Amino acid sequence: MKLLVKGLLLVPVLILFISTGARTDYLVPMDLSQTNHLKAYGLVYKLLENGGEAKWLLNYQGGSFLLPEIDIVVTEANTMGVLIRKLNGSELSLIYDEIKNSNMETILLEKAPKMAVYAPPNKQPWDDAVMLVLEYSEIPYDVVYDREILGGVLEKYDWLHLHHEDFTGQYGKFYASYGHAEWYVKQQIMFERMASSLGYKKVSEEKKEVARVIKEYVRVGGFLFAMCSGCDTFDIALAAYGIDIVPLEFDHDGMTPDCQKKLDYKRCLAFEGFTLITDPYIYEYSDIDMTKAAAKRPEKNDFFTLFEFSAKHDPVPAMLVQNHVSVVKGFMGQTTSFKKSLLKKKVVVLGEVKGKGEVRYIHGNFGKGTFTFFGGHDPEDYQHFVGDLPTRLERYPHSPGYRLILNNILFPAAEKKEQKT
Repeated sequence: MKLLVKGLLLVPVLILFISTGARTDYLVPMDLSQTNHLKAYGLVYKLLENGGEAKWLLNYQGGSFLLPEIDIVVTEANTMGVLIRKLNGSELSLIYDEIKNSNMETILLEKAPKMAVYAPPNKQPWDDAVMLVLEYSEIPYDVVYDREILGGVLEKYDWLHLHHEDFTGQYGKFYASYGHAEWYVKQQIMFERMASSLGYKKVSEEKKEVARVIKEYVRVGGFLFAMCSGCDTFDIALAAYGIDIVPLEFDHDGMTPDCQKKLDYKRCLAFEGFTLITDPYIYEYSDIDMTKAAAKRPEKNDFFTLFEFSAKHDPVPAMLVQNHVSVVKGFMGQTTSFKKSLLKKKVVVLGEVKGKGEVRYIHGNFGKGTFTFFGGHDPEDYQHFVGDLPTRLERYPHSPGYRLILNNILFPAAEKKEQKT
């Protein structure tokens, strides 16, 4: 490894050339030497999009990539400001030998996944961390919402991200703080009209059906990624399918009597045994979320630790935690983190607040597909509020939290035989 980095200087075009042999490849280092971690993922995606293949070196120098010696790699690396290093055959052999004899693995990336983001018509690109990082890293995506999903559009996509949605139909439980705000009133009217146009009496009924369709998308092989309230409200909506858990302040009628006892946790992907919070004046859906516990810690002390996985035996969780750091600074959201005791047994914890029973990052399988839930709103905006200015990612090209999002985006590109836990 030292032969690859010792004594090398960064040249203006951000490409470091080493003596060549018969075979050459470009190493995209993802350790602290990388000039732009986030756009490195975009570089890999562009290669895949243009019919090329890449190799993901799990646990090697922060999850580095090997790219073939073709023009698009050099051109796009220059344009995007991504550091790449040209290697010869003997240097590649040293890397492969190190991977073979250690807790590392080589994963083939062979197809650019078709990306969709579930977001409402009134969304802004800065409303959601995933849209922000997709835009910044130059990875294309389509926006879909309820009408498209209920119309069957998901079969076109390999990967779906859930915007910080409220699938319970309670409009984010913003009633106490923003119930009379103009934006809130307009949003409620818009959602009610949409539900009616789709043949549903209430927004909550429509959202539950959307959640059911998305779950089916996962079952048949889709990759689902969610952040913030898109995580817990999704499972709550599934558990409450067929019953009313929404107070009259949101849908103008009452809840199903004893609705808590009628929840069906078997329908959920990640959580079970949770208790609803049905008070419309409490900004919380259930006891899944641990935002109140997280809020008791000073920002400077808020961190979570990524688990280290054997890349040879557990390639999927290993892919999802690749990073240049093992401890990531925390960030708040409407759903900040998840109570560990409420996770289903087969759910894999990827990142947790040690010793607090609080997990931030989880993954699991359902049918032929997978789901990954990541607590918090914006990895570089510790406590995001309605109306706050958007995060400018050019200021955070090395963001560990945003790297976790991008790991999920490349995950579906992996050679299918490697996708097992």
